[in-house]
Amino acid sequence: MLKVGSSLLAADGGGLSPRFALQLAQFVLASRQAGREMVIVSSGAVAAGRALLANDRDAAPAIAAKQALAALGQAQLIALWQRFFEAPVAQVLLTHDDLRNRRRYLNARAALLELLRVGAVPVVNENDTVAVDELKLGDNDNLAAAVASLVDADLLLIATDIDGLYSGHPGHDPEARPITKVEAITPEVLAMAGDAGALGTGGMRTKLEAAAKAAAAGIHTALFCGRDAATVAALGQGVLHGTLVTAQGSRLSARKQWLRHAPASGTVVIDAGAEAALRRGASLLPGGVQTVAGEFRRGDVVAVHTAQGALLARGLMQYNARDAARIAGHHSREIDVLLGFHYDEAMIHRDDLVLLQREGA
Repeated sequence: MLKVGSSLLAADGGGLSPRFALQLAQFVLASRQAGREMVIVSSGAVAAGRALLANDRDAAPAIAAKQALAALGQAQLIALWQRFFEAPVAQVLLTHDDLRNRRRYLNARAALLELLRVGAVPVVNENDTVAVDELKLGDNDNLAAAVASLVDADLLLIATDIDGLYSGHPGHDPEARPITKVEAITPEVLAMAGDAGALGTGGMRTKLEAAAKAAAAGIHTALFCGRDAATVAALGQGVLHGTLVTAQGSRLSARKQWLRHAPASGTVVIDAGAEAALRRGASLLPGGVQTVAGEFRRGDVVAVHTAQGALLARGLMQYNARDAARIAGHHSREIDVLLGFHYDEAMIHRDDLVLLQREGA
């Protein structure tokens, strides 16, 4: 997954420029041709919108004006990325509320995964047009970390306007040296980045904060200079000229650990066949579910019990309690007939389920 900041997209005279975006798009294209799925998190909508309103370009816009600029500029931003790809570019706008609400989180995840499945290039941005301060993620570095976790990314790539993390401010400290690898984001590491928003740091502090969030989700983060063509080309060959922030554990273990201790909003009881399938690592299909209890929504955690009453697993349900009860005991192909729609053939996907057999009954 690639995050591109507005400093790499802004034109000197205002608006958007393809100067650095082109080489980043070529990297994305080469990655896709190599069989890797890519999601782009891109800033630049407000800058693009401001360029469309020449009379207001120098004004300090209020919140509503910034929201309007984002709405105007978002189309320009998507058009910029679309010019580089033959595949369709998809606009995905998210807010913090979309990611903290489990139902909307699952909806966003399903949409992004489907876009990748059909071969589109998802371009994600914060939905500045409707977001208010308490619902904003704050910056697209944090958004990128959240989306990386959302789609179970292998790697978060953050393109910036400097070479990566240095031991000090490279413009002020002649002894500042590049840091090629960071094992953990400590207060000492954050201090190397300077204050948030400090001039000349490229917003490095927020990038390290985002990398820490990605690391907690089991995702490595690479910081590199998106302005340097040789650096971008080397990245396409698997060589990083920048800073690697390593993950803390695996992606799967981070999700499973959360599920293991998450409170359950309901319960399903499964038959022996479904129990055997789950123990083999399969998803929970509706045909193996005997009963559904509790009041839960799509995306809530439920407890999975065996027919003998033993707690076997916890997982995220793809259907709410009423719909789950209607499809319980039926084949997956009947879901559309019974509900008139379907989210997934499974009630609980194997990636959203953790077995608890080691914890006893």
